[in-house]
Amino acid sequence: MASLFTPLALGSLTVHNRIFMAPLTRCRAGETHIPNDLMVEYYKQRASAGLIIAEATMAMEGHSAFWKEPGIYSAEQITAWKRVATAVHAAGGRIFLQIWHGGRACHPLLNHGAQPVAPSAIAIADEVRTPQGKQPYVVPRELHDDELPGIVAGFKQAAQNAKNAGFDGIEIHGANGYLLDEFLRDGANKRSGPYGGSVENRARLTLEVLEAVSTVWGSDRVGLRISPLSSYNNMIDSDPIGLSIWLANQLNDFRLAYLHVLRGDVYQQQNGDVMTPIRKYYRGVLIGNFEYAPDKADHDIADGKIDAVAFGRLFLANPDLPARIRSGAAFNEPDPATFYTDGAEGYTDYSALHAS
Repeated sequence: MASLFTPLALGSLTVHNRIFMAPLTRCRAGETHIPNDLMVEYYKQRASAGLIIAEATMAMEGHSAFWKEPGIYSAEQITAWKRVATAVHAAGGRIFLQIWHGGRACHPLLNHGAQPVAPSAIAIADEVRTPQGKQPYVVPRELHDDELPGIVAGFKQAAQNAKNAGFDGIEIHGANGYLLDEFLRDGANKRSGPYGGSVENRARLTLEVLEAVSTVWGSDRVGLRISPLSSYNNMIDSDPIGLSIWLANQLNDFRLAYLHVLRGDVYQQQNGDVMTPIRKYYRGVLIGNFEYAPDKADHDIADGKIDAVAFGRLFLANPDLPARIRSGAAFNEPDPATFYTDGAEGYTDYSALHAS
């Protein structure tokens, strides 16, 4: 597994291994959306990752899609996240914060009755967890073009807040059927005008967000996550390979810390290879995600197909994942029943090889 343990430069930052922790929504922040002691412990336990990419975090108030996910828009949240970042750094780790807008995946019951917003008035055909149990998603309101500068400004302020909280960088969430992904893919974006139609127009909002947050951090401390094939949240695109190639070429101009790609679709509605064309055209650091076993990850890094892998469920259940990979130890199995519950069970109580 030598390739997994080779240091890697992410822009101006060097990380000590290529075993990254994927952003994992765990809903432990409570209804106030303020990170708590449990979250400090959870991320500190996983500080041996080359890079932790912390969970999807609301850039702006009023756009909750997971009920108890964290935010980064208030002074209290900034202070709480600073405790997380400080704990990770004290344990020798590096941590980026993923900032995010839920778009049409938000629900009025999670946002004081507010209707969600999206590129087009198309609802997700599924249900969402709320204080009143699972409820159908509602039809979102189509955003006006003149509202989009406010979205960009919200991401920029969130980037500044993350910097004030002491993170090492940020990841922009452009995946999994949330607002930026909804604009990117033509299955959810049916609008006309400067933000709809062509791939150039559909990508405009994402690129504007990247430009704005890069003025806060410098682009070499900014990552982007995309999921060209994922059908989660009823997402689809008529040409995911073409979209991937176009983005890969455009993103070269940004000199980002990395591009993080969810390479597959758990529902297998869209299949194909997006990693090969992205690797061909994208000149920066490429992170792969989705069903990588450690040996496959090491092999693909050695072959130059990717530069690092973000592990999700493996890191969820194995706080010391790099040590387990290095030693060939068995992995703990994750418990799906506790993915989104309250408390320490299935969160901070997974065992490590060597108790501290």
